[in-house]
Amino acid sequence: MFIHSILFSKNIFRFFLPVLSVSLLICCNSNPQFATSTEEEKKAITQVSAARAKAFNDENAAGIAIHFTEDAFLMAPGKPALRGREAVRSYYQSIFDIYTPFLESHYEEVVVSGDVGYGRGFAKVTLVPDAGGDTLYSTSKYINIMQKQKDGTWKTTHDIWNDNE
Repeated sequence: MFIHSILFSKNIFRFFLPVLSVSLLICCNSNPQFATSTEEEKKAITQVSAARAKAFNDENAAGIAIHFTEDAFLMAPGKPALRGREAVRSYYQSIFDIYTPFLESHYEEVVVSGDVGYGRGFAKVTLVPDAGGDTLYSTSKYINIMQKQKDGTWKTTHDIWNDNE
């Protein structure tokens, strides 16, 4: 009888351990203060992208950078990866110092999983040199990886794109 009890309790343990583990993961990873639907989160991420695009068209480098985490990565084509909000601001300011920009962009897909999400999109950029010369045109595909912050806002942790040309 004693052996039967041990075998039975091990089988119960084998059954309940996975159930307990999954339950703990769900409970520990949820933040009821910011509990919202996936659709609301997707909308919030899309709004961040729209705010960044508006800031780009307004030549507002700080307005772009504010939507990045302090340790974010910016991975522009043909350039080394930049890290940090200030590096993001500086990168965009260097563009605005010599060009008048026009950007059309939109997400084609937004995915959210807990406090992490991404937007995959398409962009069309026109840069008109302030000093005259040839206007630059490009289209690109991009991915923004986003992370929900403690205050409930979404910030970009990684921004990468490459040209279609």
